Amino acid sequence: MKWFKRITIALFSLVLLGIGAVAAAYFYVLPELPDVTTLKTVKLQTPLRIFSADGELISQFGEKRRIPVEYEQVPQQLINAVLDTEDARFFEHKGIDPIGIVRAAVILATTGKKSQGASTITQQVARGFFLSREKTYIRKIKEIFLALKIEKALSKTEILTLYLNRSFLGNRAYGVGAAAQVYYGKELEQLSLPEMAMIAGLPQAPSAANPIRNPERAMNRRNWVLSRMLEKQNITQAQYDEAIMAPITARYHGAEVELYAPYISEMARDYLVAQYGEEEAYTGGYNVYTTVDSTLQQQAQQALRDNVYAYDERHGYRGATQQIWSDQIPSNQSIIDTLKKTRGFQGLQPAAVVSVAEQSAQVLISSGELINLEWQGLKWARKFISNKRQGSAPKLASDVVTVGEQVWIRNNGDAWQLSQIPEVASAIVSLDPHDGAIKTLVGGYSFHTSQYNRVTQAKRQLGSNIKPFIYTAAIEKGYTLSTLINNAPINNADTRQGTAWRPKNSPDKYTGPTRLRVGLAQSINVMSVRTMRYTGLETAIDTLVKFGFSREDMPRNESLALGSPSVTPLQVVTAFSVFANGGYRVEPYFIKRIDNAYDQTIEQAKPTLACTPPAPIENVPAASDDPFAAMAGEFEQSYLANEQANASANEQCPVDARHAEQIISEQTAFLITEALKSVIWGGGDWSKGTGWNGTAWRAARVVNRRDIAGKTGTTNESRDTWFSGFNPKLATTVWVGFDDHSRELGRTSWNANGAKDQISGAEAGAKTAGPGWNEFMKMALANTPVVQMQPPEGIVSARIDLATGKLSRKSDHTTAFEYFVAGTEPTEFATEAPTQGDIFIDNSVEDLFQ
Repeated sequence: MKWFKRITIALFSLVLLGIGAVAAAYFYVLPELPDVTTLKTVKLQTPLRIFSADGELISQFGEKRRIPVEYEQVPQQLINAVLDTEDARFFEHKGIDPIGIVRAAVILATTGKKSQGASTITQQVARGFFLSREKTYIRKIKEIFLALKIEKALSKTEILTLYLNRSFLGNRAYGVGAAAQVYYGKELEQLSLPEMAMIAGLPQAPSAANPIRNPERAMNRRNWVLSRMLEKQNITQAQYDEAIMAPITARYHGAEVELYAPYISEMARDYLVAQYGEEEAYTGGYNVYTTVDSTLQQQAQQALRDNVYAYDERHGYRGATQQIWSDQIPSNQSIIDTLKKTRGFQGLQPAAVVSVAEQSAQVLISSGELINLEWQGLKWARKFISNKRQGSAPKLASDVVTVGEQVWIRNNGDAWQLSQIPEVASAIVSLDPHDGAIKTLVGGYSFHTSQYNRVTQAKRQLGSNIKPFIYTAAIEKGYTLSTLINNAPINNADTRQGTAWRPKNSPDKYTGPTRLRVGLAQSINVMSVRTMRYTGLETAIDTLVKFGFSREDMPRNESLALGSPSVTPLQVVTAFSVFANGGYRVEPYFIKRIDNAYDQTIEQAKPTLACTPPAPIENVPAASDDPFAAMAGEFEQSYLANEQANASANEQCPVDARHAEQIISEQTAFLITEALKSVIWGGGDWSKGTGWNGTAWRAARVVNRRDIAGKTGTTNESRDTWFSGFNPKLATTVWVGFDDHSRELGRTSWNANGAKDQISGAEAGAKTAGPGWNEFMKMALANTPVVQMQPPEGIVSARIDLATGKLSRKSDHTTAFEYFVAGTEPTEFATEAPTQGDIFIDNSVEDLFQ
């Protein structure tokens, strides 16, 4: 009895001692325990994602791959796999598992090794959010107390959701949502049982049991998870037997990018970093929705690539990238290993020439596939000598390639052909002219080879793309589309040039007094200079500044009239949008909205709309002999009608929206657009011998729509070529040139498309940039209705004599109807004696610059 009493007292003392020790430990670590209630509002580090306007993923930025999921989104079998593996009594304990602690203590006593087996999921959450991973007794004590506090602050499902989203699972994947994407390219609900078991087994050994790096060890871990599920009766024996036989199918899946648009995604990334800082931008879980249309963007990229390839091939073949062998042929595997060192991009693939026939060649690519290059894909490859000279056309395949060479090949849509990495640069950008939304943006041929965004960063000479703005200034000062301007050589140079600058036409032909419409349509240089002399240099510069060009970029001499200012393609397409929308300068923008990690919109675009909100319609009662009847009936009808009219007007141009500044009249925008249509469609009557082409006549063939207008542009020595154009729904600018400003685009005499389209002479806007615009706009506007542009109020038409620009009583091929702002139409007929005021007299205006 005495011994029993002593034992009881000893045990009781030990219990008190234990309680005291626990209490002492608690109060010792209490000051260092964080506030676990922060877990209720914890912000998981989630990468930045960039989307197109229609929801296609463009890019993802951030070190950690995480796709947060709600508890209800996780398949029950995945939850079972995690719990059976990590914490089978999770829903029963209060944060710590005494049985697990005893087991860990026994292991420590018998082996001297610390075990993680005692850690519940709650403890792992505590450690993951608040503690380090080092195994010390004090950290374990903190972990236990934090787990108890977490269980009081959060529900079981909240704790488990944090664990499922927080756990590191290898290959930069954090959480089960990211793991499903990284290893299997799937959503959670698409995972099979073996795949779920694989993911559930990763938290304790994300590197050692990684199915990509260590597939054998990963399979053992997966099968152990499946055995635990069988033991806990969460799967049947049949399911277990089938699952353990499943092969390892995991492989690395990058971000699930659906649309390749690196230049616009880089612009969005730059914006987020500037707004929120690098750390917050990359981990804050922001979703950025750009204004880019995925279909149009892909079409723009295709058009740019095709156009660059066409230019590059016109100028000849620069030869193989290297000689892999010359004498003894290495093994196929050795060749493949060499090819794999070169990364393919933009549809180009490295290939090795393994045999050459009379007019064909066979090449090996890095996948091990042998591909035949037929003569159609080889005959373009005349030897490149310079941008102005190419060798003679090859007659045999051996004139082009040699066995052992490493070359580039690409599939042109019909067959494989020999290719090369283009050296020429290009850019394309499109806007919605009614609100400035950037619908497409391609800053170069390949982001892989150059991250330089030529749409926003490259300032290049504008060339003849400037002429519509020069003529705009003239029309607003009093010119009309029928005004005659002298198309004759300019002999008195502008002395501010510093040299004897005497502009010439290209080609060097002169026709005397010529109508303004024809001068713009045929891009006649001397007419543009004389037009600017009429407006005055300051007025011309002021007009260009109104269109969005920088005053600092404007040279103060007559070269301005021919496009000497250096501007970006984005500035150009914004300026041309003014003609498309009736005279408003919209602000280009590329971010539609930004959502935070909780799908809350934190930034929403407020674009400038190309419209002027109408004044409200007053509700005036209708006239009536009976004032009471008017008040009872007619007033109500008038009120309702006016309310409907106000609502309709507000829907088209909301009063509370931001409105773009109207910088030119709707009438001027209409007249310039009409002239720019002639750039494409020309004029006159071909059957009567009076027909004439505009500089962009190829666009009429390719796009073949009557609602398009545009302007070519070429600078001195063909260093820059442009084509800018629009229909009422879409404005697009294409630029082609070399990044090296001193390098000319050159010339060629090669017949690019057989006998159908002779591409000869110097490269120019219509031949070099124009085909890219044509191809893109043909695709972009396909299956959309032609938009008939109606003359705005204040525009009248009159039949004029094509030779003099005066009124005509005739109705034959020597006449045509022309548009005028009301009050500016001619008042004299062509049969009457001409007066000096009807024809532009050269000497009367050149004195302005003496």
